[in-house]
Amino acid sequence: MTEASLPPQRGHSHVFLGQGHERNERRAWLVIALCGAMMLIEIVGGILFGSIALVADGLHMSTHAGALLLAALAYTFARRYAADRRFTFGTGKLGDLAGFTSAVVLAMIALLIGYEAVSRLFAPVPIRFAQAIPIAGLGLLVNLASAWLLSGGAHGHGHAHHGHAHHGHGADHAHHDHAAEARVMAVAEAQSRTAAFEEHHHAQPDGHHRDNNMRAAVVHVMADAAVSVLVIVGLLLARLFGWMWMDPLAGIVGACVIASWSYGLIRDTGAILLDMNPDQRLAQGIRDVIESGGDELADLHLWRLGPGHLGAIVAVNTAKPRDCAFYRDRLASFRSLSHLTVEVAAAGA
Repeated sequence: MTEASLPPQRGHSHVFLGQGHERNERRAWLVIALCGAMMLIEIVGGILFGSIALVADGLHMSTHAGALLLAALAYTFARRYAADRRFTFGTGKLGDLAGFTSAVVLAMIALLIGYEAVSRLFAPVPIRFAQAIPIAGLGLLVNLASAWLLSGGAHGHGHAHHGHAHHGHGADHAHHDHAAEARVMAVAEAQSRTAAFEEHHHAQPDGHHRDNNMRAAVVHVMADAAVSVLVIVGLLLARLFGWMWMDPLAGIVGACVIASWSYGLIRDTGAILLDMNPDQRLAQGIRDVIESGGDELADLHLWRLGPGHLGAIVAVNTAKPRDCAFYRDRLASFRSLSHLTVEVAAAGA
């Protein structure tokens, strides 16, 4: 098949970053500054006042800040190298890579918390309630402030549409005048069909618009906040009723919650990194539009390029004098298709 489009880098942009990318980047760095300041205050304060619990919480905050640093660096790197030609499909998936890494770190944290909690269940240690409860409360406030700063940045939509075209070996359909006429006649039908599908599609939740880098940052913050709440409840019950087993039990529950969130992140980001089909309904919608005109959708590859951006390779077998532009017109209303390659072959060729 012959190439019928401009070279990728000169023909159009391959920047597939999510909407609000720079805003999310600023939010991530702001939360890192907050967590870093809190970490220094706790560590220095613990050393000055002889509180090992305060030092321990400061060190814990450092791991929290480190995870957020990964998210911020991913945003910065993706933006800085978005137009680098070495990245064939841009840097939009870097956030998913960072989210996957953060999810693995979260899973390790869950294992450590669970191990420590089970150990304390069988071998209880003395608890300094006067220090532990205020520290847990302070940690909760910091996490709530971080969640507030990060709020509103977990979703983004982008709808830039690019197209590549390839002709089949049967004939060069681009030179037939009646192909242009057929294309004009099909535009109204295709637009109404795809517009109806898009309206239905966007009314339902989907994952290919999600910014998994911001999602991972929010999950880190919320996991820490959830653990802080459980720790506070466990410490209060242990202090009021002498139920010393409540503190490690709270740790076990917290570890399970973190592990659950980590699994969801690993599952979703891993699927994106392996180029799994991100939206079966959208794929079926593309098939319906192509085959509604009596053609055969011979092959379809659909994958995510970045938040709100999907790439697609569509191979069509047709017995009619239709060119690649005809099918690009029919698929133009699928706004999530930011990079479309169309191959047309004569049926039976």
